[in-house]
Amino acid sequence: MTSPNPKLAVLVKGWPRLSETFIAQELVALQEAGHHFDIWSLRHPTDTKRHPLHDRFQGKVHYLPEYLHDEPERLIHARAYARRLPGYARAYDIWRKDLRRDLSHNRIRRFGQACVLATELPDDTRALYAHFMHTPSSVARYAAIMRDIPWSFSAHAKDIWTSPDWEKREKLHSSTYGATFGATCTAIGAQHLRALADDPARIDLIYHGLDLSRFPDAPRKAIRRSTDPFHMLSVGRLVEKKGFDRLLEAFALLPEDLNWRWTHIGGGTLADALQQQADVLGLSERITWKGACDQPEVIADMRQSDLFVLPSRIAADGDRDGLPNVLMEAASQLLPILSTPVSAIPEFIENGTHGMLSEDQPKALAKAITDLAATPEMTTAMAQAAHERLLAEFRMGPGIARLSTRLHALYCGGV
Repeated sequence: MTSPNPKLAVLVKGWPRLSETFIAQELVALQEAGHHFDIWSLRHPTDTKRHPLHDRFQGKVHYLPEYLHDEPERLIHARAYARRLPGYARAYDIWRKDLRRDLSHNRIRRFGQACVLATELPDDTRALYAHFMHTPSSVARYAAIMRDIPWSFSAHAKDIWTSPDWEKREKLHSSTYGATFGATCTAIGAQHLRALADDPARIDLIYHGLDLSRFPDAPRKAIRRSTDPFHMLSVGRLVEKKGFDRLLEAFALLPEDLNWRWTHIGGGTLADALQQQADVLGLSERITWKGACDQPEVIADMRQSDLFVLPSRIAADGDRDGLPNVLMEAASQLLPILSTPVSAIPEFIENGTHGMLSEDQPKALAKAITDLAATPEMTTAMAQAAHERLLAEFRMGPGIARLSTRLHALYCGGV
């Protein structure tokens, strides 16, 4: 159970979120490691389902004003109280400097949320920890300066690659009231952030890994015959960086004699456009769009599929995946993997050893799918290798131990 007066507060963009099981996994594990904290969320939940993992969180969840105009009295009270805090003037000056470089409603909202957070945090709060380096870390930084307490963050993918360098740099320098430390879940992300920091040691590479206790043992399946139906599965939000538009184009190029089916799990802003694209390409009869699903449903589909496909690519705005946990989830169920060499995916999947990494273009994806469908012995061997690597190098435990040490030092006054 959470302490009545936790010394740590954790800030997230939204809670609970189906697409962010890696955050729920980490926070539950930190509680089980002895940390006491509540969650402060910038947004209310929009998913109609939740994972069983979310129900294991034992703290309180507080929701900051999602839009400032929705709770004017709360905001007015918070601003009046915040003005009396020791670091308010400093935080206000820093925010005004940020606002001149990012004149947006989002930036204004961040400061209002920070005032509420700084006002409503328990007096015993000694440190803040934010998930994502962009908006949540901005709110945490302003509030921490107001309260004169240290803060830290965990950076992932979009927040690293779509945030301006000036903002990341200032969040990584002590002279600009940056984070005491930052964790990130990929080597490529760590390299980028260390180059911006005043001290590279400020950044820790901490892979999320997988809590294997949440997953059943991998199923024992006979090797599929090359003439059997070929069932493919993808799990991911329907957004540009996931590359599902190009995957649909790849499906249209598959040989006519390949009896394939594809199931997609996840929601997203491109759902209607992608379903329409499938209709135009004449693929709809082979496709099942399941929408958002909870973890048990995802695992059940993984155990029944022949290939996991994640055709990630870099979006026009620079957004990209980090190291999607769903790849490790597929490996846990001995499901062969086809993905792309984007961002940190090669940190887990070595092409031809633990799975296949294709160019993120339709012709290349179609060829990879065709080759994998025709060589079930090879795909089985790669799935076994990915499973072995998961067990050897990507368990959750070591990362949680390192993060636990850093957080304990943060709110107990260590270095």
